[in-house]
Amino acid sequence: MDGTRPPHQPRVHLIKLAVGVRDFAHLAAIQQARAAATPPLRHLTRNFPKRTEELLAGGSIYWVIGGLISARQLLAGVERAAEADGTPCTALVLNPALVQVAPRPMRAFQGWRYLAPQDAPPDLGADGGDAAMPEEMRRQLAALGLL
Repeated sequence: MDGTRPPHQPRVHLIKLAVGVRDFAHLAAIQQARAAATPPLRHLTRNFPKRTEELLAGGSIYWVIGGLISARQLLAGVERAAEADGTPCTALVLNPALVQVAPRPMRAFQGWRYLAPQDAPPDLGADGGDAAMPEEMRRQLAALGLL
């Protein structure tokens, strides 16, 4: 398995804003640098998910970039961790494979949320769609409600 597709239908996913990220390529560059500097690739967050077992049964984290759900990554683990100043936090261990998904509008929210599998957008191209379309064009069409 290449790490981009879960082995079976997951029970639940997470969704999170990619704060300060401009587009898919920017998120990929940030994560590549983080993974190289301090492997494994992790994202730190304040709260520990209560549904960890369900998340690790093939769940992904979906990234909201510029008001659109735009990407996902398989969750490889959830660990208790600490910030640099010692503040307790949670480390979401991520598979480094970043997958573009069909863009879907999403309002801003704090922290992360659970996302039911039936509410998750499909991987880009999974529906025979617009994988070759430039990202900026996809974003504009999605913002207009045309994708």
